[in-house]
Amino acid sequence: MNHVHLGPELPPARGPVSAAVREYLRGTGPLPRAEDADAAAAYGDDLQLALYLCYELHYRGFAGVPPEREWDPGLLGVRAALERRFLAALRADATVHTRLDDALADLLVEPVDGAGVSHFLREQGELWQVREYAAQRSLYHLKEADPHAWVLPRLWGRAKAAMAAVEFDEYGGGRADRVHARLFADLMRDLGLDTTYGRYLDAAPAEALATVNLMSLLGLHRELRGALVGHFAAVEITSSPGSRRLAEAMRRTGAGAAAAFFYDEHVEADAVHEQVVRHEVIAGLLEEEPHLAADVAFGIDATGHLEDRLGDRLLADWRAGRSSLRVPLGTVPGVLVGEPR
Repeated sequence: MNHVHLGPELPPARGPVSAAVREYLRGTGPLPRAEDADAAAAYGDDLQLALYLCYELHYRGFAGVPPEREWDPGLLGVRAALERRFLAALRADATVHTRLDDALADLLVEPVDGAGVSHFLREQGELWQVREYAAQRSLYHLKEADPHAWVLPRLWGRAKAAMAAVEFDEYGGGRADRVHARLFADLMRDLGLDTTYGRYLDAAPAEALATVNLMSLLGLHRELRGALVGHFAAVEITSSPGSRRLAEAMRRTGAGAAAAFFYDEHVEADAVHEQVVRHEVIAGLLEEEPHLAADVAFGIDATGHLEDRLGDRLLADWRAGRSSLRVPLGTVPGVLVGEPR
């Protein structure tokens, strides 16, 4: 059966590396030159889009791209080179904690004078900023839980059982209408956004792509299973308070009932998940493989580093009264929404 037509359209390139990857996927050009891959900025648009294109082949792929490109040896070699640059930058820039206990302790502390994106949106965000936030987060939330599911075959015992239990919740507990990706699509619909998978890839800046690429990077490599568990811990432990603020932001800006419900759902669910992740997933993993403690800490640090970079980008743009997106969102026909000045 031919599946070439499935998946979103390939987005425009953002530099020589992503341009070459794009053309290679289309069958109209060679792979990137080694020197271009080596020279690409680790957190820049060109490298991050090129990596995203490579990783997306392991999810739904792209329209017009043959399925066999997923395991193309030459393309995997390019991806490996880009991953080395990205991972080396993260190890150099993101590593904060040498002890896992310290990394976890910091995650559990909610700053009294928090000033992140969820605080901004709750206190002063406008509807157009909420829409921009949702559009960028859709790159992850429309595939929510999928990158983390890759770690399941690499765990066993307590860690596997607990990870599977949390993932089961993320996938709606067996109910299609409760799958978190479906709930996020409902949120987007309330906000007048297009719910098509991958629709806002071209609009999202490098900082947003990097947060999604990190999950794919950690999920696709068995040797990084500890870091993937660290990423999962960072997401689940910090989710509940942040989701509470975002639910309030949705209500204050009139985003809609489904928009508020998505974050309400995460307040309660992730409060439970946080306990399971710390006491079963992480504890179970380290019971079997104690040498992975430093990797778990790195996963926590890398997640925080990239989330901070994205938050800084969003807040800098919004406080200056400008859009944080590369291209305008537009609207779904028949839905009126506010736009940035």
